[in-house]
Amino acid sequence: MRRLILMRHAKSDWHQGLEDHERPLNKRGRASCTALAAWLRETGLTPDAALLSSSMRTVETFGRLDLDCEVRTTRALYLAEPDEIVAELREETAETVLLIGHNPGIGITAGDLVAEAPSHSRFADYPTGATLVAEFDIDAWSELTLGTGRVVHFAIPRELPGME
Repeated sequence: MRRLILMRHAKSDWHQGLEDHERPLNKRGRASCTALAAWLRETGLTPDAALLSSSMRTVETFGRLDLDCEVRTTRALYLAEPDEIVAELREETAETVLLIGHNPGIGITAGDLVAEAPSHSRFADYPTGATLVAEFDIDAWSELTLGTGRVVHFAIPRELPGME
């Protein structure tokens, strides 16, 4: 079995003069990371590996989760389309993978991967910090097929303890 923690980066700032790739998290985004980190610990979700877009906001989101796992950062996930996200995931070897990326690709990928979407009203728009946990009955990520994931959890930071 393989488990995927599919997260959209936390809320970022718009700094005039900064390239999109270099945008940092804002205050709400940093608070969201704290809430998400606590939620991951409380639910026992510890990734063996993390796969990140190379943007500042995804790298900062991961850093604030305070996780101890192998990390691979790639420009290929920056504003990636769903097929590019799935291709990167199929290269992974770890059992539980945290993948942090961007919309619209990350939200579309979440919907494409699961057999049945969660009934949560925010799943379709996949807001910043949204996190899907799905399990797949496969022995390797290279066997990943769309529409086969089973939703274990779906969370958004605004609904987690510690968020206003």
